[in-house]
Amino acid sequence: MSRKTGSDTPTNSNGAGDRPILTLSRFLPYQLNHLAETVSRSFSKIYAEKYGIGIPEWRVIATLGEHEVMTARDISTATSMHKTKVSRAVAALEKREFIVRDKNPDDLREQALRLAPAGTSLYEDIIPKALAYSEDLQSSLTGEQRQFLTDVFDQLHRAVRERDNE
Repeated sequence: MSRKTGSDTPTNSNGAGDRPILTLSRFLPYQLNHLAETVSRSFSKIYAEKYGIGIPEWRVIATLGEHEVMTARDISTATSMHKTKVSRAVAALEKREFIVRDKNPDDLREQALRLAPAGTSLYEDIIPKALAYSEDLQSSLTGEQRQFLTDVFDQLHRAVRERDNE
């Protein structure tokens, strides 16, 4: 049997006492992740069919398009993708000649990645669509809401960094 406490925190009474219950759909980390996944899947329709790439591949291409040359480790950090996911995306993109690897003569374990001509074409084709997609989503918000959302994201990033540094 579950009930709400005075603070609207659900609890569960099983005869041995109350225990807190998590409502996943109202849990902030879940809400943020769910929204991000939903938006990513929606946006992926723009490039998945035409170019046959998935979300990780798109993120690698977008990151290289922005920064020009990066290592896989740097891409992993920049995108918050696990290094294994980045590695698989890089291998798939290299096989399709969307990116190229340049060996670092000072450290043979490290390879700089950059867009190949086909990757640059893909990037240049998708970027206007990506910007339009983002603008379309943001157009559902007022200017005040857009600024508030930016402020909320900034504050949440700071809060996570502070918690991680404790």
